[in-house]
Amino acid sequence: MSSSQPDPAPALKEFSTFETVLSVRPDDIDMNRHVHNSKYLDYVLAARFDQMERCYRMPMEAFLERGFSWFVKSTFIEHKRPLHLGDTLAVRTRVEEIHVRGVKVAFEIAKVDSRKSSALGWFEYVMVHADTGRPAIIPEDIIEAYSV
Repeated sequence: MSSSQPDPAPALKEFSTFETVLSVRPDDIDMNRHVHNSKYLDYVLAARFDQMERCYRMPMEAFLERGFSWFVKSTFIEHKRPLHLGDTLAVRTRVEEIHVRGVKVAFEIAKVDSRKSSALGWFEYVMVHADTGRPAIIPEDIIEAYSV
């Protein structure tokens, strides 16, 4: 007897979330006395560099030694609450998708003391050949290292 039920959808890969704690610096503050919009993106990039080495065990230097680098293709940020001088923030990132030539990384920036989100968003990165800037296919060992 054959089943008329369709095959279940394949399970989506769940990736780990990693956290980096940073502090708001005086030069992060804008004329409105809160963290400037551009600094939120800097916080995510700083967290990713930390997490590449500490959590994935593949720092940016390892990519450069192999002739690869990463470009930001697109980014999105939704501001929820402002950050101010003296705030300590947690930047949580998680690989959402891995494609042949790139990855999508989701992030949340939250105040450590209140645990409330200050910003949510994502980055799409493209792996490139460092010498030409042309897109590269992500090698399998890199996909495996970042699929935790």
